[in-house]
Amino acid sequence: MSVPLSGWLILDKPKGMGSTQGVSAVKRVLRQNGYAKTKVGHGGTLDPLAEGVLPIALGEATKLAGRMLDASKIYVFTIEFGQETSTLDTEGEVVATSEIRPLLAEVEAVLPVFTGPIEQVPPAYSALKVGGQRAYDLARAGEVVELKARSVTIHSLAICGETVGHGDVTLVAHVSKGTYIRSLARDVAYALGTVGHVTYLRRTKAGPFTQEQAISLDKLEEAAKGAGLEYLLLPLEAGLDDIPALYLDQTSAQAVRQGRVLSDMPQSSGLYLAKLGSVPVALMEITDGMATVVRGFNLPDVAE
Repeated sequence: MSVPLSGWLILDKPKGMGSTQGVSAVKRVLRQNGYAKTKVGHGGTLDPLAEGVLPIALGEATKLAGRMLDASKIYVFTIEFGQETSTLDTEGEVVATSEIRPLLAEVEAVLPVFTGPIEQVPPAYSALKVGGQRAYDLARAGEVVELKARSVTIHSLAICGETVGHGDVTLVAHVSKGTYIRSLARDVAYALGTVGHVTYLRRTKAGPFTQEQAISLDKLEEAAKGAGLEYLLLPLEAGLDDIPALYLDQTSAQAVRQGRVLSDMPQSSGLYLAKLGSVPVALMEITDGMATVVRGFNLPDVAE
């Protein structure tokens, strides 16, 4: 295949695999099956212990991967009460214990406290940098890591329908970028007068992408062998579901591709996806009738 692929593959990342390993796996599948050399990136890190939706950007979609980092996410996670670990998940050793096992009704009563804008201290075992070094590297080396509280937004937090509630509870959270579910679990436990850690974590939505669109690595490999990867690929604009289209004629499209500003635009100010027919040309910002290129896409024109 001579033309590199462009678009999104939504990987259902298995537990135990890092996000960069997910990218490497997709690159390997493309290479082994004779696809043209393609730029590959991911739209937002998912802990190795977490599973679920990992958007993988291919080709021109990698220019939008940064936007995915700003998108809100939905997670389903289980808190086991009675033990806190150094990593706030099942990886670390136990650092605190409590005999208190809250009732489901007590958990439910405390959730509104964690809904809306909140301040949150990230886990010591996180990829945040402290003095130029990753927090988790310092924590693993036995150093005490002090991270500052940060503002995040919990859009919604509720008990998941499947919760059994014998010393643990399963919650579903819709959160802003930068939210640490492990910290949320720790703080919910503290508010209930006990301690806890995350035993299960699944991302069910990242930006516009849902678990219904996600495919396993096995499925991906199977499809690539049958040269059917294109059928699994979501178009570049699938990552821009909330952005209106701006349809250009050939002359305007040519100007935009050269990075020129379009003037006297009747549209209201904001972000637009400029298209020539069905082909995305650029992400553009319109301000007071002037349209400037935010990100240009280098996609071949289909027959017009």
